Amino acid sequence: MAFSPKLTLVAALLLLAACRSEPVHYHTLMPPHTVGATHSNVVVIEIESLSVPAQVDRPQVVIRQGNSGLVLLESEWWGASLGEEFRSALVDQLANLNPQRKLSLRIDVLRFDSFPGQYGLIDVTWRLRAANEVNGASITCRSILQTPSGGSIEDLALAQQNNVKRLAALIGQAAKGTQQSCPPPA
Repeated sequence: MAFSPKLTLVAALLLLAACRSEPVHYHTLMPPHTVGATHSNVVVIEIESLSVPAQVDRPQVVIRQGNSGLVLLESEWWGASLGEEFRSALVDQLANLNPQRKLSLRIDVLRFDSFPGQYGLIDVTWRLRAANEVNGASITCRSILQTPSGGSIEDLALAQQNNVKRLAALIGQAAKGTQQSCPPPA
């Protein structure tokens, strides 16, 4: 039985249409820069280490579903792995701080929850100390930051941007402060 060229072409087009995937959308934790924002090239708070839970530390956006489910979104991606996105956004947010001395920061993200239509949440412990004092005084804090979110992935990315901005503000308060206590969440 011979196949006509038209039938072969139609079959090939149907096969290609079935294999078509959705376009990938990229998101970032870095907010757009505002006019007049200045960043010095001097690193005043060095991120010594940053860890993110393995479940979410990937380029694809991972969202919560129900009480115990996680969904990896194949067409919604961060600009880099989540750990690198988080680091870049935090460095950007901390760039305008002017502490009296060079500081070192360790960050452990315990939870990074993105729940469409509900909230974006980060639960993080962080330690700030003078960069050149290995056994010097340090401050260790835990911050749980939650921002309401709309139902889209864009809304979730904006909620998480806000959480990173709020975390940077808390770290900035601790960097400028003279007391050895954690700043209250804003």
